[in-house]
Amino acid sequence: MSDEDDGRVPLAHRVPDLGALELLLAVARHGSLGRAARELGITQPAASSRIRSMERQLGVALVDRSPRGSRLTDAGALVTDWARRVVEAAEAFDAGAQALRGRRDSRLRVAASMTIAEYLLPGWLIALRAERPGTAVSLMAGNSAMVARSLLAGEADLGFVEGLSVPEGLDGTPIGHDRLVVLAAPSHPWARRRSPLPLAELAATPLILRERGSGTRQVLDSALSEYGGLADPLLELASTTAVKAAAVSGAGPAVLSELAVTEELTARRLTAVPVEDVDLHRDLRAVWPTSHRPTGPARDLLTLTRRRPTSG
Repeated sequence: MSDEDDGRVPLAHRVPDLGALELLLAVARHGSLGRAARELGITQPAASSRIRSMERQLGVALVDRSPRGSRLTDAGALVTDWARRVVEAAEAFDAGAQALRGRRDSRLRVAASMTIAEYLLPGWLIALRAERPGTAVSLMAGNSAMVARSLLAGEADLGFVEGLSVPEGLDGTPIGHDRLVVLAAPSHPWARRRSPLPLAELAATPLILRERGSGTRQVLDSALSEYGGLADPLLELASTTAVKAAAVSGAGPAVLSELAVTEELTARRLTAVPVEDVDLHRDLRAVWPTSHRPTGPARDLLTLTRRRPTSG
C-alpha cells in the first residue's frame, strides 16, 4: 500500500488550497473562466493554470472549456458542492479568529460560553459582517459563569450562555434550544446497550465533563439531583473539543451538546447512549446586565441571532 493510499500524505498536499476552491465556485456562478478570474482579480491564464493544477491534484476533470464558456463536469459539480462547505467553514473560522484577536478599536465586546462560541457565534459574526461591515468585534470564550462575570464587570457588551436560568444580575432572552447527549466510544459497554441507561447508573458513573460553572454541568446536576447529582468526574476539561477527544480515545463516557458531536456521531467515532426518561434540553440565551438592554452593535447582533434561530 502506498503512502497516498493509506492517508499518510499530509492533507495540505491532497486538498486544493482555498484560492483554488474559491475560483471553482466563481466558475460555477458565472459559467465563464474569464469572468471568474475578473471577480477574483487574477488574469485568465492564471485562472486556467490554477484549474488545471487542481484537476491534476484531484485526478479528475472539473471544467469543460468551449468558445461558449466554461461548464462544470459532473465531477466538477460534485467537487464544487464540497468546496462550498470548505469555503463556508473557512469564512466562519476567519470571523471567529478575527474576533479573538480583540482589536483595540472593537466596538462590540462579546462573551460566550464555549458551545456557542465554537458552533454558533462564527456564523452570526459572518452575518453581522455582511450587514454591518464597519463593526469590529472582540470575543471572550469560557463557561457561563465567566460570561456573567465579564458582563457584570463591564468587560463585555453582550453575552451568550446555555443553562437552566439567567445568571443573577443579568437579563436575557432565549435565542434557541439545545440538547445534551450521553456519549461513549464504540468500544465502551454503554455503546452496545439494548435498553436505556438507568439514571441512577448515569449519576453514579464518573464521566468526562466540562468544568464547574459550565451550562452542561448545571443541567446535568439538576437532572440527576434526586440521585445525588453527578459523581466526581473521571476527567474535568475546560473545552468541548478536549472532552470530545478524550471520549473518542475511549477514556470514558461523556456528556456534550448535540451541536458539538454531529460529525463524530456520523463518522461513528462516538455513539449516542439512550437514557431513561430525562429532560436534557436547555435554552440558549443572550444575556446582558439588568436594566442595560443592548444598544448599537450589540442590539444588531442580538437581532441577527433571532433571525437565525437555533434548535437542538
